[in-house]
Amino acid sequence: MRIVVHGQQAFGKSVLEALLARGDEVVAVYCAPDPKAGGGRLDPLKEAALAHNLPLYQPRSFRNKPEVWAEFAALKADLCVMAYVTLFVPEDMLYLPTHGTIQYHPSLLPRHRGPSSINWPIIWGETRTGLTIFWPDNGLDTGPILLHKEVELLDSDTLGSLYFDRLSPLGVTAMLEAVDLVRAGQAPKIPQDESQATYEGWCKYENVQIDWQKPLQDSWNLIRGADPQPGAWTIYEGTAVQLYDAEKRSGTTGGRPGEVTAVSDSSVTIAAPGGTIQVRRVRPAGGQKISAAAYATSVGLRQGAQMGA
Repeated sequence: MRIVVHGQQAFGKSVLEALLARGDEVVAVYCAPDPKAGGGRLDPLKEAALAHNLPLYQPRSFRNKPEVWAEFAALKADLCVMAYVTLFVPEDMLYLPTHGTIQYHPSLLPRHRGPSSINWPIIWGETRTGLTIFWPDNGLDTGPILLHKEVELLDSDTLGSLYFDRLSPLGVTAMLEAVDLVRAGQAPKIPQDESQATYEGWCKYENVQIDWQKPLQDSWNLIRGADPQPGAWTIYEGTAVQLYDAEKRSGTTGGRPGEVTAVSDSSVTIAAPGGTIQVRRVRPAGGQKISAAAYATSVGLRQGAQMGA
């Protein structure tokens, strides 16, 4: 079966290399375009394609581009495997391979359609999530489902740990399973249940300001759901600071909401209704990530100080 891999970043590279390692016939790679400014490291998927001497294509758009579709059609692919694609690809191109196109999405569709589908389940305090391999169409994450893989969403999970430790490796395995189902003619096309559908846009900086008056769990979910991106933040003496590598401690707060209850060599502890949050790393506005202790020293942060607007 002639396969085109379309994707980017580490996940795209992992899918490509997993297919090649087991002997699948990959006839070309489509990758995100290089930044217009130039410079910087090559996209990992592009690096892998070049290393394996595979034909590489990087169109800047697929919308209303018959010349791009014709170039793709000339590959005579049986299946296109989309592994983390952020550019919109229309049905004019999706349906060109013999068996069409399958795509990875890191949520249990139809829940959490949209670009930040890992952040929001954590921020909303959900206890399960997962991934979907589906057949994309002209909608946004709306095509029929091929398979689901569910994972438990732990209270200790961050955006980073959930994606890198579980959803990404599980996604590679699921992609291989999906390819096998397509090859065997056994891949289902299950319509999504629109009554269960949700859509959320990008989780942005302005969405993750901490309100220390809210219950401890709400602040905890926001911090871990935005770690490492976009980075939940609070205000200290009129300046924003983002919080990372945190730990929730339920019980006695020892202070008002947002009050710093302890400063140590390894962390800063902040009170919230129902307990405290211990923060080990921060990013001051305009700066790099540093230890919470170094930040406390640099701004004179002490026990009893107040965080938040």
